[in-house]
Amino acid sequence: MSDTRLTDLAKAAQVYGQRSFDNYAQVRSIAEQIRDGFCAWLDSSQQCVFLVPPQGAFKSENYGSAAFSVAGKGFLPLEPISFGLAVKISDDDDYMRLVMTARKEGDRMFISLENGQMIILDLPTQEAGLITAYETLYEHLLKWFTQRVDNYDNGDYGSTDIGFDIQRAKRDL
Repeated sequence: MSDTRLTDLAKAAQVYGQRSFDNYAQVRSIAEQIRDGFCAWLDSSQQCVFLVPPQGAFKSENYGSAAFSVAGKGFLPLEPISFGLAVKISDDDDYMRLVMTARKEGDRMFISLENGQMIILDLPTQEAGLITAYETLYEHLLKWFTQRVDNYDNGDYGSTDIGFDIQRAKRDL
């Protein structure tokens, strides 16, 4: 009995589905490692980083699978995946959302930040690589604020960029 074209198509779709699930699982695992590790690296005494959707309103809570750009798409696409990290930036529960897009190439994960900066992690992840990622994220956030203050202080703070989402995000109790 020979395979039909439909059988060949089903086999190709099955392999695609396996790879797309593997891609999602690896991106989600790294996003969760970054969320937990970055929070502990910033301040181990409080929850200060959450996985949130890459777009739209958010609260200071973890959104699970809804934090990823592929959520709700039905057939899981095999593509780079975006997610948001809500990072606490004040004692008044103000959070800044960092949108990151991750793509796997071989045994490496490439994570792009909004400004084009890249974090590259070897798979499986190593503590040293994650610490470098935390330092990159911290410097990215700090630079966002300090550059804008410097621009204001020196009279050049007009811009057409959209910037980060900053909002006071109260958690439901």
